[in-house]
Amino acid sequence: MAKDKQLGSTTLVREEPAKKAPVVATAAPKPLTSRFGSSEPAPTAALPFGRRNYMIMLAGIGVILLGFFIMSLDKEEFGFGFLGLTLGPLVVFSGFVLEFFAILARPRS
Repeated sequence: MAKDKQLGSTTLVREEPAKKAPVVATAAPKPLTSRFGSSEPAPTAALPFGRRNYMIMLAGIGVILLGFFIMSLDKEEFGFGFLGLTLGPLVVFSGFVLEFFAILARPRS
């Protein structure tokens, strides 16, 4: 019960402590198993791309490097010739298109 104390004209009231909510039983968690101690083989993750995708990616990287090499061959001042301003960038762009296609192509199964 709460006790009242009288101090002058002010009455102080001590409140009872709040009651705790009852604990509800839940399902027991699954036991932890050791990843290395189990006899089951570890699951293998499949690669996100197939062989064809990786080959197209390598080709795209090669085309991009070829485009930069073509741009470096330009003998005009600051690379303002046909090789530096037109042909090289078009080859680099086609390499990026190849990379885009390699990422979006569905791997064969």
